[in-house]
Amino acid sequence: MNDEIFEKYREAGTIASTILKDGAREIREGASYLELVESIESRVRDEGAALAFPLNVSLNEDAAHDTASVGDTRIFKRNDVVKLDLGVEVDGYIADTATTIDLGDNSLLLQASEAALDAAIRTIQPGIIAGNLGAAIQREIESRGYRPIANLTGHGLDQYVLHRSPSIPNIGNMSGPVLEEGMVFAIEPFATTGSGHVGEKTRKEIYSQISTRPVRIPAARTIIESIKDRKGLPFSRRWLPERKLDIALPSLIRSGVLHEYPVLADIPGSLVSQHEHTVIVTADGCIVTTR
Repeated sequence: MNDEIFEKYREAGTIASTILKDGAREIREGASYLELVESIESRVRDEGAALAFPLNVSLNEDAAHDTASVGDTRIFKRNDVVKLDLGVEVDGYIADTATTIDLGDNSLLLQASEAALDAAIRTIQPGIIAGNLGAAIQREIESRGYRPIANLTGHGLDQYVLHRSPSIPNIGNMSGPVLEEGMVFAIEPFATTGSGHVGEKTRKEIYSQISTRPVRIPAARTIIESIKDRKGLPFSRRWLPERKLDIALPSLIRSGVLHEYPVLADIPGSLVSQHEHTVIVTADGCIVTTR
């Protein structure tokens, strides 16, 4: 971590924080899901930054990995619990931040994940294990009568790398990596009224390139060409040329060139809230880049 890299993390965090707060104010009953996603993604580009991943907008029991599809007709409805998860990168240095918007009467559920995030941030010190943060998260969520989602975690960040060590659990344990000065990671507590575990849905709109191999199908080669500037960061099906996607995408997944991200959800009828910040560990605590 040098001064130049630090400033790029800070710049990405400032942009992400401002746009996330502005975008959250646009979520209201009857508003278009697709218009919101495209508006927020456009604002990131207008700021001269890039998206670290497609804007995630996940509803109710869905916790992560949903985004708008081409021609998406969904609108936000009364009683929706809406997770807004935004990633911004400046020269590959990433800010990952999220908030939850309540269109019903679920303020305590939102408070649970937000208080858990604040408690985890207060816990950060070089030399402690990541499980200490998980214990703080779990305590805040369970004290309000909800469950933390145990099989989702925060994650380390690096240049053009969205997920690396350290993994930051949402439940307490006595293992895991030791935090060190200069580490950069996202903390993202999820509080749920459901089971406390997520599973995969069939819906998939987000992908990333995980290998380079010869590609025979012309439409598949077009996809690879269109995502080369992503440098392995996730992209949306919505961003791709539309030519023969139903043939090209499965081919690239089967051949191990692309990885797909199914929507992750708790049990039907449950509600999930999420809050997230990116932090840089310092000698006496941390700096929150996305606050």
